[in-house]
Amino acid sequence: MSNNRSGVFIGGVMLGATIGALAGLLAAPRPGRETRKLLRKSADAIPELAEDISTSVQIQADRLSNNALRNWDETLDRLKEAIAAGVDATQRENQVLKRQKPNQDSDPLPQELERS
Repeated sequence: MSNNRSGVFIGGVMLGATIGALAGLLAAPRPGRETRKLLRKSADAIPELAEDISTSVQIQADRLSNNALRNWDETLDRLKEAIAAGVDATQRENQVLKRQKPNQDSDPLPQELERS
């Protein structure tokens, strides 16, 4: 999860730096020709910056996806183990009840229920 946050943070820093650079260029006391030249250079760098951000986000999404799949597999394994333990316990309890069944015939309560 922290890897995902760091990727978002890095993307935010890069975007903020670009916006700050553009704002600084617009507010700088330079002649219009120099400002336009710098703006053109910055505009030319935007696709590369967008690609870097996209790559960073994709890497973080892949990591998050892999972590989610690993957690799902672990949860599924634990669930299978719990179900198997429940089935085993049920079978053992059934065996115990079958062994006790002849003894229950002497119990008057089931006989009374049958008569009712």
